[in-house]
Amino acid sequence: MGKLVALFRIRTYIYTYIATVLAVVSFSNFMVQLFGQTIPSTVLAFFREAGVAVVLGAVFVFVFLWFLKARPRNRPQNYSVVPFDVFGSESSISGIRTEFHTHDVAWSYMRQYKEAYPLYNFALVSDVPGSPKRTIFRYI
Repeated sequence: MGKLVALFRIRTYIYTYIATVLAVVSFSNFMVQLFGQTIPSTVLAFFREAGVAVVLGAVFVFVFLWFLKARPRNRPQNYSVVPFDVFGSESSISGIRTEFHTHDVAWSYMRQYKEAYPLYNFALVSDVPGSPKRTIFRYI
């Protein structure tokens, strides 16, 4: 009978250890699965979608700002170079071109005239639509 009880006790200890080992292995497998795949994939999916939302938001902000900046403007059709003498009164110089169709050409001529006639000041003016007075764009 003593041998039988000892054998039963050994078998109980072995079953207890096997059950404990199986529980630890099963729980560790669950934890590895949870922290190795489930949580990272969920977090990465969230941040991937959040990153897409941030990038799309930035794109929409830049597009909106570009549309605000790129509004159609009423550009003048003609530009004039007006010379002013040393006293600041409007004068005329014979032999210079004063009417232009583009801003860049008028500005280039105005700089050339300033070098040729240093005692005069020059203004680049135009009739802007909707303005009762002529508008000065540049003055040198």
